[in-house]
Amino acid sequence: MPDIRIRQTRPLDMPAIQALYPAAFPDEDLLPVVGQLLAGVPGLISLGAFQHESLVGHVIFTPCAADADATAKLSLLAPLAVAPESQRKSIGTALIREGLNRLKSGGISQVFVLGDPAYYGRSGFRPETTIAPPHPLPDEYRDAWQSLTLDATVHPASGNLAVPAPWRDPALWRP
Repeated sequence: MPDIRIRQTRPLDMPAIQALYPAAFPDEDLLPVVGQLLAGVPGLISLGAFQHESLVGHVIFTPCAADADATAKLSLLAPLAVAPESQRKSIGTALIREGLNRLKSGGISQVFVLGDPAYYGRSGFRPETTIAPPHPLPDEYRDAWQSLTLDATVHPASGNLAVPAPWRDPALWRP
């Protein structure tokens, strides 16, 4: 991954972020949730991967909680986007790794994701059974709901994942 630099995004990066998501996900409109997250969710981690000052990847980690355990420090990894011409170059994996390192340093004990098990499994995510997603998932998505424990000394939380308002739209949790 030569010449890739990962850093926290800034407000000036927003035009590049707005251009990245339609290119990475031509069949999905993730810009409304990305904009709401970046504009109004305190404590989130928004990382960009830059190559020669051009944004080639972006990820957001949103602070969450468990409805049955308000003390649990949890996070949701979503969305993750990599420019089509930069895919299959480990940029997404590098963004995930950097985000996980920052979350662990910040005391987050567990991270959740709804995504391809083959892809996220390479970063250590496994099917999640003790915390339910904010909305019911279709049966075919069951293995896509995954988590990764960052602090093995903390007892895993249970219940339902409580997410900030931008993630409460049921449409975001359906195929």
